[in-house]
Amino acid sequence: MAKEVVAQIKLYVPAGQANPAPPVGPALGQHGVNIMGFCKLFNERTKGKEGLILPAIITVYKDKSFDFIVKSPPSSVLIKKAANLAKASGTAGKEKIGKINKRQLEEIAKTKMEDLNTGDLQKALRTVSGTARSMGIEVVD
Repeated sequence: MAKEVVAQIKLYVPAGQANPAPPVGPALGQHGVNIMGFCKLFNERTKGKEGLILPAIITVYKDKSFDFIVKSPPSSVLIKKAANLAKASGTAGKEKIGKINKRQLEEIAKTKMEDLNTGDLQKALRTVSGTARSMGIEVVD
């Protein structure tokens, strides 16, 4: 028999750096989840991806147990990392603040493939390219 789901929580947590401080502690604490248990498991699963912010979808069950899925980093985080930028442009349509090449764009699209709603690499490239454009980052050959 399947467990009864009480809540589904989506958090953005730096890889390998989950701790009971906000946002993790309060989000899990209100549902009675073992916060340190989550932090240890999350840090083990994300070892080697330090420096990236990863979305985690946590499913909390009625008996206070949980399981979680770690998704790939947001496209914007990967694009900023590829372009060596701290933040995106405030005026994306008018100001270009960085450049990435097609090879970098393709690597980002391949990383994001499992979380995108397409199975076609060309469509994934267009999706990631649009995200880069909206951040003020130019894609060059």
